[in-house]
Amino acid sequence: MQKLAARITGFNRAVGLTVAWLTVGMVLVTALIVVQRYWFDSGSIRLQESVSVMHALVFMLAAAYTLAEGGHVRVDVFYSRMSGRQRAWVNLLGTILLLLPFCGYLLWSSGDYVATSWQIREASQEAGGLPYPFPALVKSCIPLAAVLLLLQGFAMVLESIVTLRQGAR
Repeated sequence: MQKLAARITGFNRAVGLTVAWLTVGMVLVTALIVVQRYWFDSGSIRLQESVSVMHALVFMLAAAYTLAEGGHVRVDVFYSRMSGRQRAWVNLLGTILLLLPFCGYLLWSSGDYVATSWQIREASQEAGGLPYPFPALVKSCIPLAAVLLLLQGFAMVLESIVTLRQGAR
């Protein structure tokens, strides 16, 4: 169980670290937008929308990585004072009762949303904005984010079970 959990976590870390490089792209494109606007008195809606796309991709595809690294918000005042066994129970119950149902709902509710975007060949609503298929690709990352979070949740359940079986304190 530990090996499977480690592989899932490793995969999510690789995805998160890869997607994190988009933040460098966001900074560079934003700098280009500023230079265009203030030095050349021009702009590009496509460039502005591309920053939003990169931000959305980082947010969605790095969520499981953040979960694996323990970077999501929690009440550390209590959690930090707990024993390893108590933390395992919190992680196990929180994952089963909160994370997994949320991911299931996200998968279920995003299906039609994503399918419609592909069916209508959605493009930007702004003149000069990003063409098809960019909006549909971004929307397709919603269920992908849910799957990555589900995988990380499964890894957390496995890790918690191992901790509880070992009787860690």
